[in-house]
Amino acid sequence: MADHLDLHTVGDLLHHYPRRYAERGELTRLSDLPLDEHVTVVAQVADARVHTFNGGRGRRLEVTITDGSGRLQLVFFGKGVHKPRSELQPGTRAMFAGKVSVFNRKRQLAHPEFKTLGAESGAEAVEAFAHQLLPLYPACKQMESWQIQQAIDTVLGPAGHEEAALAGLIDPLPDSLREGRGLATLPEALRKIHRPATKTDIAMARDRLKWDEAFVLQVALARRRRADAQLPAAPRKPVPDGLLTAFDARLPFTLTEGQRRVSEEIFADLATDHPMHRLLQGEVGSGKTMVALRAMLGVVDAGGQAAMLAPTEVLAQQHHRSITEMMGELAEGGMLGGAEQGTKVVLLTGSMGAAARRQALLDLVTGEAGIVIGTHALIEDKVQFHDLGLVVVDEQHRFGVEQRDALRSKGKQPPHLLVMTATPIPRTVAMTVFGDLETSVLDQLPSGRSPIASHVVPAKDKPHFLTRAWERVREEVAAGHQGYVVCPRIGDDAGDEGDASKGAASPSPEDEAEKRPPLAVVEVAEQLTKGPLSDLRVEVLHGRMQPEAKDDVMRRFAAGEADVLVATTVIEVGVNVPNATAMVIMDADRFGVSQLHQLRGRVGRGSAAGLCLLVTDMPEASPARARLGAVAATLDGFELSRIDLEQRREGDVLGQAQSGVRSSLRVLAVIDDEEVIAAAREEAAAIVADDPELAGYPELRTALDALLDKEREEYLDKG
Repeated sequence: MADHLDLHTVGDLLHHYPRRYAERGELTRLSDLPLDEHVTVVAQVADARVHTFNGGRGRRLEVTITDGSGRLQLVFFGKGVHKPRSELQPGTRAMFAGKVSVFNRKRQLAHPEFKTLGAESGAEAVEAFAHQLLPLYPACKQMESWQIQQAIDTVLGPAGHEEAALAGLIDPLPDSLREGRGLATLPEALRKIHRPATKTDIAMARDRLKWDEAFVLQVALARRRRADAQLPAAPRKPVPDGLLTAFDARLPFTLTEGQRRVSEEIFADLATDHPMHRLLQGEVGSGKTMVALRAMLGVVDAGGQAAMLAPTEVLAQQHHRSITEMMGELAEGGMLGGAEQGTKVVLLTGSMGAAARRQALLDLVTGEAGIVIGTHALIEDKVQFHDLGLVVVDEQHRFGVEQRDALRSKGKQPPHLLVMTATPIPRTVAMTVFGDLETSVLDQLPSGRSPIASHVVPAKDKPHFLTRAWERVREEVAAGHQGYVVCPRIGDDAGDEGDASKGAASPSPEDEAEKRPPLAVVEVAEQLTKGPLSDLRVEVLHGRMQPEAKDDVMRRFAAGEADVLVATTVIEVGVNVPNATAMVIMDADRFGVSQLHQLRGRVGRGSAAGLCLLVTDMPEASPARARLGAVAATLDGFELSRIDLEQRREGDVLGQAQSGVRSSLRVLAVIDDEEVIAAAREEAAAIVADDPELAGYPELRTALDALLDKEREEYLDKG
């Protein structure tokens, strides 16, 4: 049990809650028994016989029961024959519950549960047995649900005496909070979740146990925020008429109201003497990079350096290119033709040549470079900063907490931290998983951005729709624009990226679509150049190309020297080509909702309207088609992230960096329990503000220690 289900103590076992509950079922007459359903019958034993087999080694008990309307056979095998053999004597009246099956063309119940009825047992006892809620536990092959229930029954003791067994439990909720919120006591909640008499009992128990999880986690996060507020950091206030002022004067457009508001929040944080911890979430194309760049320039103004950490080389190069373009001569500090207030902007990635790398490292340690943009190569021990004041992390969910921590440790004092994500995170998830970060949201698109029309293309049901899709790409190119074709796989060997072809044997339409290997960049590009896009300039981009080759393709595509880019999801994040207006996503059902939304954000970045076509072989009624329909129906990333999280467990969406928090949640659903989480956050903040060391709450401290075992403590420390 310890190894397979991670249950090591009696406490672990008591907090291993039933996944759902089965009811034994309505009382059924033997003449009306439905096949393959759980039934409960009340009947009398007509006869009972033991048969031996395997030369006397095997034993089978066959019991025939009758209720006047019909007869039914019960069978028990092996060691399971002893109890029924002694208790089910002919003439005994009992209740039997089990699943009806057929053997030798006769209906039977194998190993049914039963309860004998004395002469005094009336209709009430029968009803109670039939309607009893049977807990079904998360189980594994080595430990079945009923074995877990047996273990829990051993701990709880006889019915009606559970309070004694649960008396010594540590209750993390302060009495005042529990009573003020009208919640059950912990012993009562545990008794009702494992042995409910009614469905109301289950609801009451779950309400209480959700509070335990939400509250203890929010106390941990509130203490983390408070500890961060005690850390020293150098205040970074931009100087008047410095680099930031010069940059703002160069901008050919005005900032949106949202960008101004978020910038004010960030500059207020940067001016304080403890480190900023801020999560900046905004739709694809909402102008997060502009906000982050202004924050970095402000820090350079104040004499510090800023580092931007990107998840891939393609993205680091993209950021470097767009930032140096936006800054112009301001990015050429110390160079001939550079502006007087300028600084140096350097790129640092793993695949750089030795000479360029040496120069970049030198510029960082001397302070010559005010801004560095790089991949995880920035984290290596060799990289030293003159005075690191701000770390900007792009695409948080792709970065482990360890990497963020390693980069933060390079400052003389803890640097300020700005985390950017284009995956919209519902408020509850932000409060739970990024609860130690303050949150800023950019929810309006900059002016000049165009709407994106999205449509599902059912290629198998309606092949002419796919033909029309390629015509639309050609029309966009004819109008002077460009397009992307995205595929799930690279395709130069069978074992690459996520081969989803390993399907089940039954050839339903979904299985047929699933079993086919995902479409591949190399093959699709070849088909398009020979077929529907034969007279267009088609280029290929994928993760296995050399960095120089990737950069060369992106540069030529951005310069308009290619019409169509056939790519994997390397273009998902950060690629910015305003002239690209059309995107065709092949096998769109193989991508997650958030990923489709991210990909779609690559078009419609200029003044012309965007078009996104989601191609799928999935049949109309399938869940995959419903998911694609949801993506096509809305451009609201927050709405889509909700759909995404409802369909997948939160942990999948949020990635490994947050696994500590995810694994501590058993009844709390991050999406559905928004009210509980928000209320728990308020209560936790009040308690921590009043008593930071929790001296007056010894039981809460114990619960906190249990939550923050080593792995999770590190996770929260690094957050």
